[in-house]
Amino acid sequence: MPSPEKSAKGTDFLTTALTAPVSPAEAALRPLSFADFAGQPKTVERLQVMVGAAKRRGEALNHILLSGPPGLGKTTLAFILGHELGRNVRVTSGPVIEKAGDLAGLLTNLEEGDILFIDEIHRIPKTVEEYLYSAMEDFRLDIMIDQGPNARSVRLSIPRFTLIGATTRSGLLTAPLRSRFTLNTRLDYYERATLEGIVTRSCGLLQVDLDAGGAREIASRARGTPRIANNLVNFCRDYASEKAKGRITQPVAAAALELLEIDAAGLDEMDKRVLRLMAEHYAGGPVGLGTIAIAVGEEAETLEEVHEPFLIQEGYLARTAQGRILTAKGYGAIGLKAATGNQQDLL
Repeated sequence: MPSPEKSAKGTDFLTTALTAPVSPAEAALRPLSFADFAGQPKTVERLQVMVGAAKRRGEALNHILLSGPPGLGKTTLAFILGHELGRNVRVTSGPVIEKAGDLAGLLTNLEEGDILFIDEIHRIPKTVEEYLYSAMEDFRLDIMIDQGPNARSVRLSIPRFTLIGATTRSGLLTAPLRSRFTLNTRLDYYERATLEGIVTRSCGLLQVDLDAGGAREIASRARGTPRIANNLVNFCRDYASEKAKGRITQPVAAAALELLEIDAAGLDEMDKRVLRLMAEHYAGGPVGLGTIAIAVGEEAETLEEVHEPFLIQEGYLARTAQGRILTAKGYGAIGLKAATGNQQDLL
């Protein structure tokens, strides 16, 4: 995923919220047990079964792959698993592991039963990924030392550990790596009612005065994503502190989020720029992602990972073999009438 410095532009609050490192305030809002974790019932039930069985056998948890859009709770679930099992959780990310020695350093410093969480695991170099195979299956590493005639292989035994991989693009994982995870489970966007509960809980932890209307307004604009909801809570808290005597009501939350240029449907400035560009310059499409990215001044990868999933799921855009197409709902979001023609026939 692009770094926040490269991807955040202007008032694009959404991109910043999803790509910025976890802040201390956000970390303080993370639930520490399954009982406190809201949403994702199927994934939670699967994990509870695995945790209960591992405890009963006194063994390390089997390897788990968590996939889905950013901000839905993959990292949080990894810490919950560590808390439920009473194990340490070591956190790293795919791009950080550049060579086999980096992986060896991580694995040899683990203790029996520890959890290694690798975020964006699909970005691990393929040459390093191959070392993970024997580590996950046989709990050993075969490292090559020196080169040429002096080259030799050294076998390192490592403690039985649990690898939890997180990815926003599971399709980029190789089949050999994917098959070594006992559980492959996907996290989906949250329902509005669940997000209202998350917003209410976060405000309680932050000791913020919030009414039901304020919680409903924030949840409705959070794009089904808890991380965005918590970031909106923090901004609404600041806005209420400055302009509403510290109380977040529906009008206060609406005014705060309008200041961030996030509308009632959760669309932000960049979303509308994409929709307007497609409508006004390309007659609704089809148009390629690269063309859109250049025209709006954003990286194609950011558009594909941060903005497109929500726009497509909510029916503003559609993907075809020819490119992206603007739907009637997409036209309506920017106040225009849907075009009629060949591009709509492709939907």
